[in-house]
Amino acid sequence: MRLSRFFMPLLKETPADAQIVSHRLMLRAGLIRQQSAGIYSWLPLGLRVLTRIEAIVREEMNRAGAIEVLMPTLQSAELWRESGRYDDYGKEMLRIKDRHDRDLLYGPTNEEMITEIVRANVRSYKQLPLNLYHIQWKFRDEVRPRFGVMRGREFLMKDAYSFDIDAAGARRAYNRMFVAYLRTFDRLGLKSIPMQADTGPIGGNLSHEFIILAETGESQVFCHRDLIDMPVPPAGIDYEADLTPYIKERTSLYAATEEKHDPTAFEAIPQDKRLSARGIEVGHIFYFGTKYSKAMGAKVAGPEGQDVFLEMGSYGIGVSRLVGAIIEASHDEAGLVWPDAVAPFDIGLVSLKSDDAKTSASCLDLYERLQNSGKDVLYDDTDERAGQKFAVQDLIGLPWQVIVGPRGLAAGEIEVKNRKTGERRTMTPDAAINLLTAAP
Repeated sequence: MRLSRFFMPLLKETPADAQIVSHRLMLRAGLIRQQSAGIYSWLPLGLRVLTRIEAIVREEMNRAGAIEVLMPTLQSAELWRESGRYDDYGKEMLRIKDRHDRDLLYGPTNEEMITEIVRANVRSYKQLPLNLYHIQWKFRDEVRPRFGVMRGREFLMKDAYSFDIDAAGARRAYNRMFVAYLRTFDRLGLKSIPMQADTGPIGGNLSHEFIILAETGESQVFCHRDLIDMPVPPAGIDYEADLTPYIKERTSLYAATEEKHDPTAFEAIPQDKRLSARGIEVGHIFYFGTKYSKAMGAKVAGPEGQDVFLEMGSYGIGVSRLVGAIIEASHDEAGLVWPDAVAPFDIGLVSLKSDDAKTSASCLDLYERLQNSGKDVLYDDTDERAGQKFAVQDLIGLPWQVIVGPRGLAAGEIEVKNRKTGERRTMTPDAAINLLTAAP
Protein backbone atom coordinates (compact mmCIF):
# COMPACT_ATOMS: atom_id res chain seq x y z
CA MET A 1 0.00 0.00 0.00
CA ARG A 2 1.31 3.44 -0.96
CA LEU A 3 1.00 5.90 1.91
CA SER A 4 0.02 8.63 -0.58
CA ARG A 5 -3.13 6.60 -1.32
CA PHE A 6 -3.80 5.31 2.19
CA PHE A 7 -6.18 6.84 4.74
CA MET A 8 -4.23 7.35 7.95
CA PRO A 9 -5.30 10.56 9.72
CA LEU A 10 -2.68 11.30 12.39
CA LEU A 11 -3.13 13.69 15.30
CA LYS A 12 -0.36 16.07 16.34
CA GLU A 13 -1.99 16.79 19.70
CA THR A 14 -3.40 14.16 22.04
CA PRO A 15 -7.00 14.81 23.15
CA ALA A 16 -7.16 15.81 26.81
CA ASP A 17 -9.55 13.01 27.77
CA ALA A 18 -7.16 10.23 26.61
CA GLN A 19 -5.88 9.08 29.99
CA ILE A 20 -3.87 5.96 29.22
CA VAL A 21 -1.13 5.15 26.73
CA SER A 22 -3.18 2.90 24.45
CA HIS A 23 -5.97 5.46 24.08
CA ARG A 24 -3.50 8.27 23.34
CA LEU A 25 -1.53 6.27 20.79
CA MET A 26 -4.58 4.80 19.04
CA LEU A 27 -5.91 8.32 18.48
CA ARG A 28 -2.56 9.84 17.50
CA ALA A 29 -1.68 7.02 15.09
CA GLY A 30 -5.10 7.12 13.41
CA LEU A 31 -6.32 3.68 14.49
CA ILE A 32 -9.69 4.85 15.81
CA ARG A 33 -11.95 7.88 15.96
CA GLN A 34 -14.42 8.48 18.77
CA GLN A 35 -18.04 8.85 17.63
CA SER A 36 -19.62 9.18 21.08
CA ALA A 37 -18.76 8.18 24.64
CA GLY A 38 -17.23 4.69 24.54
CA ILE A 39 -18.06 4.14 20.85
CA TYR A 40 -15.40 4.26 18.12
CA SER A 41 -15.00 3.97 14.39
CA TRP A 42 -12.13 1.71 13.44
CA LEU A 43 -10.01 3.42 10.81
CA PRO A 44 -7.95 1.43 8.24
CA LEU A 45 -4.79 1.01 10.33
CA GLY A 46 -6.73 -0.04 13.44
CA LEU A 47 -9.03 -2.33 11.49
CA ARG A 48 -6.06 -4.19 10.03
CA VAL A 49 -4.80 -4.91 13.56
CA LEU A 50 -8.28 -5.92 14.73
CA THR A 51 -8.64 -8.29 11.77
CA ARG A 52 -5.27 -9.96 12.40
CA ILE A 53 -6.13 -10.52 16.07
CA GLU A 54 -9.51 -11.92 15.09
CA ALA A 55 -7.87 -14.35 12.65
CA ILE A 56 -5.53 -15.74 15.33
CA VAL A 57 -8.38 -16.13 17.82
CA ARG A 58 -10.46 -17.93 15.18
CA GLU A 59 -7.59 -20.28 14.22
CA GLU A 60 -7.00 -21.34 17.82
CA MET A 61 -10.71 -21.83 18.52
CA ASN A 62 -11.05 -24.01 15.43
CA ARG A 63 -7.94 -25.97 16.38
CA ALA A 64 -9.44 -26.68 19.81
CA GLY A 65 -12.58 -28.13 18.22
CA ALA A 66 -14.96 -25.18 18.59
CA ILE A 67 -17.41 -24.52 15.74
CA GLU A 68 -18.12 -21.00 14.53
CA VAL A 69 -21.62 -19.54 14.29
CA LEU A 70 -22.84 -15.94 14.13
CA MET A 71 -25.62 -14.68 16.38
CA PRO A 72 -27.35 -11.31 16.03
CA THR A 73 -26.56 -8.25 18.09
CA LEU A 74 -30.23 -7.75 19.03
CA GLN A 75 -31.83 -10.36 21.27
CA SER A 76 -35.35 -11.04 22.48
CA ALA A 77 -35.98 -9.99 26.08
CA GLU A 78 -38.07 -13.14 26.53
CA LEU A 79 -34.96 -15.32 26.49
CA TRP A 80 -33.44 -13.25 29.29
CA ARG A 81 -36.66 -13.41 31.26
CA GLU A 82 -36.47 -17.21 31.01
CA SER A 83 -33.01 -17.21 32.58
CA GLY A 84 -33.98 -14.61 35.17
CA ARG A 85 -31.29 -12.15 34.09
CA TYR A 86 -33.41 -9.53 32.31
CA ASP A 87 -34.14 -7.54 35.46
CA ASP A 88 -30.97 -8.55 37.31
CA TYR A 89 -28.41 -7.43 34.73
CA GLY A 90 -28.77 -3.73 35.53
CA LYS A 91 -28.50 -0.50 33.58
CA GLU A 92 -25.51 -1.77 31.56
CA MET A 93 -28.04 -3.58 29.37
CA LEU A 94 -29.44 -1.42 26.55
CA ARG A 95 -33.15 -2.21 26.37
CA ILE A 96 -35.10 -1.43 23.17
CA LYS A 97 -38.68 -1.70 21.88
CA ASP A 98 -39.36 -2.35 18.21
CA ARG A 99 -42.31 -0.93 16.20
CA HIS A 100 -44.53 -3.78 17.44
CA ASP A 101 -43.74 -2.85 21.05
CA ARG A 102 -41.72 -6.04 21.56
CA ASP A 103 -38.91 -5.89 24.09
CA LEU A 104 -35.42 -6.33 22.65
CA LEU A 105 -31.92 -5.75 23.96
CA TYR A 106 -28.52 -5.07 22.45
CA GLY A 107 -26.69 -8.20 23.58
CA PRO A 108 -23.99 -7.79 26.24
CA THR A 109 -23.39 -11.56 26.12
CA ASN A 110 -25.04 -14.63 24.54
CA GLU A 111 -25.63 -17.38 27.11
CA GLU A 112 -29.41 -17.24 26.66
CA MET A 113 -29.45 -17.15 22.88
CA ILE A 114 -26.99 -20.00 22.40
CA THR A 115 -28.87 -22.10 24.98
CA GLU A 116 -32.09 -21.58 23.01
CA ILE A 117 -30.35 -22.59 19.76
CA VAL A 118 -29.02 -25.79 21.29
CA ARG A 119 -32.21 -26.79 23.11
CA ALA A 120 -34.13 -26.47 19.81
CA ASN A 121 -31.69 -28.61 17.83
CA VAL A 122 -29.85 -31.02 20.13
CA ARG A 123 -31.96 -33.93 21.38
CA SER A 124 -29.53 -36.69 22.32
CA TYR A 125 -26.29 -37.11 24.22
CA LYS A 126 -24.92 -38.59 20.98
CA GLN A 127 -24.79 -35.06 19.55
CA LEU A 128 -22.47 -33.99 22.35
CA PRO A 129 -19.94 -32.66 23.27
CA LEU A 130 -20.48 -29.37 21.47
CA ASN A 131 -18.67 -26.04 21.59
CA LEU A 132 -20.10 -23.16 19.56
CA TYR A 133 -18.46 -19.75 19.28
CA HIS A 134 -18.88 -16.49 17.46
CA ILE A 135 -17.04 -13.19 17.08
CA GLN A 136 -19.60 -10.41 17.33
CA TRP A 137 -20.09 -6.83 18.50
CA LYS A 138 -21.47 -6.40 22.01
CA PHE A 139 -22.82 -3.42 23.92
CA ARG A 140 -22.72 -2.63 27.63
CA ASP A 141 -23.89 0.81 28.68
CA GLU A 142 -21.00 1.61 31.02
CA VAL A 143 -21.80 4.48 33.37
CA ARG A 144 -18.32 5.94 32.81
CA PRO A 145 -16.76 4.61 29.61
CA ARG A 146 -13.04 5.40 29.67
CA PHE A 147 -9.60 4.28 28.61
CA GLY A 148 -10.55 4.09 24.93
CA VAL A 149 -11.22 0.56 23.70
CA MET A 150 -10.19 -0.86 27.09
CA ARG A 151 -13.47 0.15 28.73
CA GLY A 152 -15.82 1.14 25.94
CA ARG A 153 -19.55 0.60 25.49
CA GLU A 154 -19.38 -1.14 22.11
CA PHE A 155 -16.74 -3.85 21.69
CA LEU A 156 -15.86 -6.89 19.59
CA MET A 157 -15.96 -10.14 21.53
CA LYS A 158 -15.24 -13.77 20.90
CA ASP A 159 -17.51 -15.86 23.08
CA ALA A 160 -17.67 -19.65 23.04
CA TYR A 161 -20.18 -21.91 24.79
CA SER A 162 -19.67 -25.57 25.61
CA PHE A 163 -22.41 -28.18 26.11
CA ASP A 164 -21.80 -31.58 27.72
CA ILE A 165 -23.77 -34.47 29.16
CA ASP A 166 -22.02 -34.46 32.54
CA ALA A 167 -19.69 -32.48 34.78
CA ALA A 168 -16.64 -34.52 33.75
CA GLY A 169 -17.22 -33.69 30.09
CA ALA A 170 -17.78 -30.04 30.93
CA ARG A 171 -14.47 -29.94 32.79
CA ARG A 172 -12.69 -31.40 29.75
CA ALA A 173 -14.26 -28.63 27.63
CA TYR A 174 -13.05 -26.06 30.18
CA ASN A 175 -9.54 -27.50 30.01
CA ARG A 176 -9.52 -27.32 26.21
CA MET A 177 -10.40 -23.64 26.31
CA PHE A 178 -7.87 -23.03 29.07
CA VAL A 179 -5.10 -24.42 26.86
CA ALA A 180 -6.42 -22.71 23.72
CA TYR A 181 -6.32 -19.37 25.52
CA LEU A 182 -2.71 -19.86 26.58
CA ARG A 183 -1.81 -20.55 22.96
CA THR A 184 -3.88 -17.67 21.59
CA PHE A 185 -2.30 -15.01 23.78
CA ASP A 186 1.17 -16.39 23.17
CA ARG A 187 0.64 -16.08 19.41
CA LEU A 188 -0.43 -12.47 19.96
CA GLY A 189 2.92 -11.74 21.60
CA LEU A 190 1.51 -11.65 25.13
CA LYS A 191 2.48 -13.50 28.31
CA SER A 192 -0.84 -14.37 29.94
CA ILE A 193 -1.32 -15.68 33.46
CA PRO A 194 -4.54 -17.58 34.35
CA MET A 195 -5.82 -16.34 37.71
CA GLN A 196 -8.65 -17.39 39.98
CA ALA A 197 -11.46 -14.92 39.40
CA ASP A 198 -14.93 -13.92 40.46
CA THR A 199 -17.72 -15.22 38.20
CA GLY A 200 -19.73 -11.98 38.32
CA PRO A 201 -23.12 -11.81 36.50
CA ILE A 202 -22.28 -14.86 34.34
CA GLY A 203 -22.48 -17.13 37.39
CA GLY A 204 -20.97 -20.51 38.22
CA ASN A 205 -18.34 -21.72 40.64
CA LEU A 206 -15.22 -22.10 38.49
CA SER A 207 -13.62 -19.20 36.68
CA HIS A 208 -10.22 -17.97 35.49
CA GLU A 209 -9.22 -14.59 34.14
CA PHE A 210 -6.26 -14.47 31.77
CA ILE A 211 -4.14 -11.50 32.81
CA ILE A 212 -1.23 -9.74 31.17
CA LEU A 213 1.03 -7.60 33.33
CA ALA A 214 1.29 -3.90 32.49
CA GLU A 215 2.16 -0.87 34.59
CA THR A 216 -1.05 0.80 33.46
CA GLY A 217 -3.19 -2.26 34.28
CA GLU A 218 -6.69 -1.69 35.60
CA SER A 219 -6.43 -3.91 38.67
CA GLN A 220 -3.98 -5.29 41.19
CA VAL A 221 -3.01 -8.95 40.77
CA PHE A 222 -0.92 -11.35 42.82
CA CYS A 223 1.00 -14.38 41.60
CA HIS A 224 4.07 -16.61 41.78
CA ARG A 225 6.86 -15.22 39.58
CA ASP A 226 7.52 -18.57 37.92
CA LEU A 227 4.21 -18.26 36.06
CA ILE A 228 5.49 -15.39 33.93
CA ASP A 229 7.88 -17.39 31.79
CA MET A 230 6.21 -20.79 31.99
CA PRO A 231 6.19 -22.28 28.45
CA VAL A 232 2.85 -22.58 26.68
CA PRO A 233 1.47 -25.88 25.34
CA PRO A 234 2.89 -26.76 21.90
CA ALA A 235 1.21 -25.94 18.58
CA GLY A 236 0.59 -29.61 17.82
CA ILE A 237 -1.15 -30.38 21.11
CA ASP A 238 -3.81 -33.10 20.96
CA TYR A 239 -7.00 -31.55 22.32
CA GLU A 240 -8.59 -34.98 22.64
CA ALA A 241 -5.87 -36.10 25.06
CA ASP A 242 -5.89 -35.52 28.83
CA LEU A 243 -4.95 -31.85 29.27
CA THR A 244 -5.01 -31.97 33.08
CA PRO A 245 -1.20 -31.81 33.43
CA TYR A 246 -1.12 -28.46 31.63
CA ILE A 247 -3.89 -27.11 33.86
CA LYS A 248 -2.28 -28.36 37.06
CA GLU A 249 1.07 -26.88 36.06
CA ARG A 250 -0.53 -23.44 35.78
CA THR A 251 -2.92 -23.65 38.74
CA SER A 252 -0.61 -25.27 41.29
CA LEU A 253 1.16 -21.93 41.77
CA TYR A 254 -0.64 -19.04 43.40
CA ALA A 255 -2.32 -16.52 41.07
CA ALA A 256 -5.38 -14.44 41.90
CA THR A 257 -7.08 -11.21 41.03
CA GLU A 258 -7.73 -8.65 43.75
CA GLU A 259 -11.29 -9.93 44.31
CA LYS A 260 -10.08 -13.50 45.02
CA HIS A 261 -6.78 -12.62 46.71
CA ASP A 262 -5.82 -14.61 49.84
CA PRO A 263 -3.04 -12.70 51.67
CA THR A 264 -2.18 -15.70 53.83
CA ALA A 265 -1.64 -18.00 50.83
CA PHE A 266 0.34 -15.28 49.04
CA GLU A 267 2.65 -14.72 52.00
CA ALA A 268 3.39 -18.47 52.11
CA ILE A 269 5.24 -18.03 48.78
CA PRO A 270 9.01 -17.43 49.19
CA GLN A 271 9.51 -13.67 49.27
CA ASP A 272 11.69 -13.56 46.15
CA LYS A 273 8.94 -15.38 44.20
CA ARG A 274 6.05 -13.11 45.18
CA LEU A 275 4.80 -10.73 42.51
CA SER A 276 2.25 -8.01 43.12
CA ALA A 277 1.61 -5.98 39.97
CA ARG A 278 -0.95 -4.26 37.81
CA GLY A 279 -2.73 -6.43 35.28
CA ILE A 280 -5.11 -6.26 32.31
CA GLU A 281 -7.79 -8.88 31.74
CA VAL A 282 -7.68 -10.21 28.16
CA GLY A 283 -9.84 -13.32 28.55
CA HIS A 284 -12.26 -14.94 30.98
CA ILE A 285 -13.54 -18.52 31.14
CA PHE A 286 -16.42 -19.92 33.24
CA TYR A 287 -17.91 -23.28 34.12
CA PHE A 288 -21.45 -22.75 35.43
CA GLY A 289 -22.99 -26.21 35.17
CA THR A 290 -26.78 -26.24 34.68
CA LYS A 291 -27.50 -22.62 35.63
CA TYR A 292 -28.93 -21.74 32.21
CA SER A 293 -30.00 -25.16 31.00
CA LYS A 294 -32.30 -25.73 34.00
CA ALA A 295 -33.77 -22.23 33.83
CA MET A 296 -34.42 -22.57 30.09
CA GLY A 297 -35.25 -26.27 29.85
CA ALA A 298 -32.23 -27.28 27.76
CA LYS A 299 -31.99 -31.04 28.14
CA VAL A 300 -31.23 -34.12 26.08
CA ALA A 301 -31.94 -37.82 26.25
CA GLY A 302 -29.11 -39.49 28.19
CA PRO A 303 -27.56 -42.94 27.65
CA GLU A 304 -30.32 -44.61 29.66
CA GLY A 305 -33.09 -42.65 27.96
CA GLN A 306 -33.59 -40.26 30.86
CA ASP A 307 -33.65 -36.48 30.36
CA VAL A 308 -30.42 -34.77 31.42
CA PHE A 309 -29.88 -31.03 31.75
CA LEU A 310 -26.87 -29.82 29.79
CA GLU A 311 -23.66 -28.91 31.59
CA MET A 312 -22.38 -25.60 30.22
CA GLY A 313 -19.42 -23.25 30.20
CA SER A 314 -18.66 -19.94 28.50
CA TYR A 315 -15.35 -18.50 27.32
CA GLY A 316 -14.75 -14.89 26.33
CA ILE A 317 -11.94 -12.95 24.69
CA GLY A 318 -12.23 -9.21 24.17
CA VAL A 319 -10.94 -8.93 20.60
CA SER A 320 -11.14 -5.14 20.36
CA ARG A 321 -9.92 -4.78 23.94
CA LEU A 322 -6.83 -6.78 22.98
CA VAL A 323 -5.70 -4.00 20.65
CA GLY A 324 -5.45 -1.67 23.62
CA ALA A 325 -3.95 -4.34 25.87
CA ILE A 326 -1.19 -5.14 23.38
CA ILE A 327 -0.31 -1.45 23.13
CA GLU A 328 -0.21 -1.10 26.92
CA ALA A 329 2.26 -3.99 27.02
CA SER A 330 4.27 -2.97 23.93
CA HIS A 331 5.12 0.70 23.30
CA ASP A 332 7.85 3.24 23.93
CA GLU A 333 8.18 7.01 24.05
CA ALA A 334 8.15 7.28 20.25
CA GLY A 335 4.96 5.31 19.74
CA LEU A 336 3.57 1.83 19.08
CA VAL A 337 5.73 -1.31 18.94
CA TRP A 338 3.59 -4.01 17.32
CA PRO A 339 4.33 -7.72 17.77
CA ASP A 340 4.92 -9.29 14.35
CA ALA A 341 1.73 -11.35 14.42
CA VAL A 342 -0.68 -8.42 14.74
CA ALA A 343 1.12 -5.51 13.05
CA PRO A 344 -1.07 -3.72 10.47
CA PHE A 345 1.82 -3.95 7.97
CA ASP A 346 5.02 -5.98 8.28
CA ILE A 347 7.34 -3.34 6.85
CA GLY A 348 7.43 0.42 6.43
CA LEU A 349 9.34 1.34 3.27
CA VAL A 350 10.56 4.95 3.35
CA SER A 351 11.74 6.93 0.35
CA LEU A 352 13.96 9.78 1.48
CA LYS A 353 13.64 11.58 -1.86
CA SER A 354 10.45 10.75 -3.70
CA ASP A 355 11.31 13.01 -6.64
CA ASP A 356 14.60 11.22 -7.33
CA ALA A 357 14.22 8.72 -10.19
CA LYS A 358 16.84 6.24 -8.94
CA THR A 359 15.44 6.27 -5.38
CA SER A 360 11.89 5.77 -6.63
CA ALA A 361 12.93 2.92 -8.93
CA SER A 362 14.78 1.17 -6.09
CA CYS A 363 11.80 1.61 -3.75
CA LEU A 364 9.40 0.20 -6.33
CA ASP A 365 11.65 -2.81 -6.89
CA LEU A 366 11.88 -3.48 -3.14
CA TYR A 367 8.15 -2.93 -2.73
CA GLU A 368 7.21 -5.42 -5.44
CA ARG A 369 9.70 -8.06 -4.31
CA LEU A 370 8.62 -7.85 -0.67
CA GLN A 371 4.94 -7.90 -1.56
CA ASN A 372 5.47 -10.89 -3.84
CA SER A 373 7.22 -12.72 -0.99
CA GLY A 374 4.05 -12.41 1.12
CA LYS A 375 5.01 -9.35 3.18
CA ASP A 376 2.58 -6.49 3.72
CA VAL A 377 4.39 -3.23 2.98
CA LEU A 378 3.37 0.37 3.65
CA TYR A 379 5.39 2.42 1.15
CA ASP A 380 5.89 6.06 2.20
CA ASP A 381 6.14 7.71 -1.20
CA THR A 382 5.05 11.14 0.07
CA ASP A 383 7.14 14.29 -0.24
CA GLU A 384 7.33 14.96 3.54
CA ARG A 385 10.68 15.74 5.19
CA ALA A 386 12.81 12.80 6.32
CA GLY A 387 12.43 13.65 10.00
CA GLN A 388 8.65 13.67 9.69
CA LYS A 389 8.68 10.31 7.90
CA PHE A 390 10.85 8.74 10.61
CA ALA A 391 8.55 10.09 13.34
CA VAL A 392 5.49 8.65 11.59
CA GLN A 393 7.15 5.26 11.17
CA ASP A 394 8.05 5.11 14.87
CA LEU A 395 4.57 6.26 15.86
CA ILE A 396 2.72 3.57 13.90
CA GLY A 397 5.18 0.93 15.13
CA LEU A 398 5.61 -1.48 12.21
CA PRO A 399 8.13 -4.25 13.04
CA TRP A 400 10.63 -3.23 10.30
CA GLN A 401 11.58 -0.03 8.54
CA VAL A 402 13.47 0.07 5.24
CA ILE A 403 15.01 3.46 4.44
CA VAL A 404 16.10 4.25 0.90
CA GLY A 405 17.90 7.43 -0.16
CA PRO A 406 20.21 8.71 -2.92
CA ARG A 407 23.32 8.80 -0.73
CA GLY A 408 23.02 5.18 0.38
CA LEU A 409 22.13 3.95 -3.07
CA ALA A 410 25.30 5.59 -4.44
CA ALA A 411 27.20 3.17 -2.20
CA GLY A 412 24.87 0.28 -3.15
CA GLU A 413 23.22 0.22 0.28
CA ILE A 414 19.95 0.85 2.08
CA GLU A 415 19.18 0.98 5.80
CA VAL A 416 17.03 -1.50 7.76
CA LYS A 417 15.73 -0.71 11.26
CA ASN A 418 14.15 -3.09 13.73
CA ARG A 419 11.44 -1.11 15.53
CA LYS A 420 11.49 -3.18 18.73
CA THR A 421 15.24 -3.22 19.34
CA GLY A 422 16.09 0.02 17.55
CA GLU A 423 18.97 -1.75 15.77
CA ARG A 424 19.93 -0.16 12.43
CA ARG A 425 21.90 -1.96 9.75
CA THR A 426 23.13 -0.92 6.33
CA MET A 427 23.15 -3.60 3.65
CA THR A 428 22.54 -4.24 0.00
CA PRO A 429 18.93 -4.38 -1.22
CA ASP A 430 19.30 -8.12 -1.87
CA ALA A 431 20.57 -8.71 1.67
CA ALA A 432 17.65 -6.70 3.03
CA ILE A 433 15.20 -8.82 1.03
CA ASN A 434 16.76 -11.99 2.44
CA LEU A 435 16.64 -10.65 6.01
CA LEU A 436 13.05 -9.44 5.82
CA THR A 437 11.59 -12.44 4.05
CA ALA A 438 13.17 -14.70 6.68
CA ALA A 439 11.57 -12.65 9.51
CA PRO A 440 8.30 -13.90 11.07
